[in-house]
Amino acid sequence: MQNLRLVFAGTPAAAVPSLERLAAGRHAVVGVVTRPPAPLGRKRVLTPSPVAQAAERLGLPIIATSRLDADATAAVEALRPDLGVIVAYGGLVREPLLSAPVHGWINLHFSLLPAWRGAAPVQHALIAGDPVTGASVFRLVPELDAGDVYATRAYPIADRETAGDLLEALAGSGAELVADVVDAIADGSARAEPQAGEPSLAPKLSIDDARLDWQRPAHEVRARFRGVTPEPGAWTTFDDDRLKVL
Repeated sequence: MQNLRLVFAGTPAAAVPSLERLAAGRHAVVGVVTRPPAPLGRKRVLTPSPVAQAAERLGLPIIATSRLDADATAAVEALRPDLGVIVAYGGLVREPLLSAPVHGWINLHFSLLPAWRGAAPVQHALIAGDPVTGASVFRLVPELDAGDVYATRAYPIADRETAGDLLEALAGSGAELVADVVDAIADGSARAEPQAGEPSLAPKLSIDDARLDWQRPAHEVRARFRGVTPEPGAWTTFDDDRLKVL
């Protein structure tokens, strides 16, 4: 039974359960790649990412970078990782970083691939009115979210769940899924299957995507509200004033 040296890449709160689960397991998390501190709040205070805060709490080495460039690649290679695990880092892993770990990289994605490839799968699933979504762990390849899939877990969408609610739920169940795949890769029992079906795309949402159009049917307005809550945040206008819809 082999224990692996893992490098973890992630940034938002949705990635924290996976990092915590891996750090508590049998494998060694030898480094954490995350985005640098960003200005938050009205006072624009520079604040470490949720993953950086979790890594610091866990005593893990941090590589804070906004670009996965030559410097980031060298820093990862110096850790001699067996496997890379990425959960919502916010950037594409390209060669030579893609091949730096012995077993390459796996990615936890919050959809049932090939549905909703891209940056906002949870939001687009809700806006589209999907009754079921889920999480997938797949082998990272140069093409966007197109690698062979190791494991999936379906999740029926509750009637009142927003994107925030759904992402929190998937982050928790997805953490167990990714930990199981890491164990399987270490033990030599992991099997990945090509994605089957027609892909759909889930690009990042803009603030314009969050405007509620009252000319649309009620179920579509409600679906969009759920999909853009809490980010980028639903809004409308009244007497030329712009109002947030909470």
